[in-house]
Amino acid sequence: MDIVRRKLAQDAILAVVLIVIGLIGTTGAGKIQKIDVTWWMYALVVIAASILVARRLRPLWTLAAVAFLASAYLVGGGPWGPILLSFLVAVYTVARHHPTREAAIWTGAALLVLMAHIVVDGDFSGLVPASAWAVVPFAVGVTVRLTREAAARNQAELARQYADEERLRVAQEVHDVVGHGLSAINMQAEIALHLLPKRPEQAEAALNAISRTSREALDELRVTLALVRRPQGDETRAATAGLARLDALVARMSETGVPVTVEVTGERRDLPAVIDLAAYRVVQESLTNVLRHAGAATATVRLAYKTEEVTVEVTDTGRTAAPPSGGGHGLAGMRERVDALGGEFDAGPMPGGGFRVYARLPLS
Repeated sequence: MDIVRRKLAQDAILAVVLIVIGLIGTTGAGKIQKIDVTWWMYALVVIAASILVARRLRPLWTLAAVAFLASAYLVGGGPWGPILLSFLVAVYTVARHHPTREAAIWTGAALLVLMAHIVVDGDFSGLVPASAWAVVPFAVGVTVRLTREAAARNQAELARQYADEERLRVAQEVHDVVGHGLSAINMQAEIALHLLPKRPEQAEAALNAISRTSREALDELRVTLALVRRPQGDETRAATAGLARLDALVARMSETGVPVTVEVTGERRDLPAVIDLAAYRVVQESLTNVLRHAGAATATVRLAYKTEEVTVEVTDTGRTAAPPSGGGHGLAGMRERVDALGGEFDAGPMPGGGFRVYARLPLS
């Protein structure tokens, strides 16, 4: 409702401006063209401008009324003048707010009505000037409408694209959190089943580890989903995990029977949230792949803090075959995450055995 009132107010101001211009301009046009301007000519000028208050509510009927009034004005001998400005605005409004074909039909009909004085006078020299008052605003109106429609389509496409990227981002986060947690739980469950008949006390430790790992995974998943729902920017929402949790991740891996060594070079410091999350996810997914695919192995995580970048390298001593990408997750997900930040990613078997994952993340 407020939008309608605002439009009416704007159009009312336009109508007042055209009335003032019309009264003053018609008097001048009468003197220049040596035509006596009568009271009814002024009245038609005022009424034609006043009708424009409803131009955006009823564009077609506004054009019809203004065309009729302008035609009556000219047929009655009124001087060419500002009343045609009202006709111009009415044509523009129809072309701006209606489909091109419909607008063209109504504009053509209004132009025929406007040209009635040419038939009455029998002077066809005014044909081109009269046509210009319709053709020019029609072309401008159509151009403005098509431009805005294209902009709206582009905006809608960008919104859909953003939504798709957001869904993929959330899917990747959930995959990383749940995938790692379930892999660790699966390995610990196998250990518990293996130890239960002969060494139940050690099986109990594995079951406790399962309980702790599942709780941590659920907590991280809950935080991830909660932050995703918040309206803040990506950097704020991304801060669900980071390298500060690396020690807990390493301890969890050790409980599953995969010893992990961490080597840090450079001064360990706080990183931008998205960089910190990406580095952590690379380590997490790499160790998850070790757990799933490397067999009996040890792993080494190397972090290098440099002035303009941080590098992550994860190597293992297990089987050399590359783990599957998981249909778009796994290695592919790590590569997409690093590429999105303008970094470099490489993964593959090492010549002497084992597998290596390397990521370079620029801090800029």
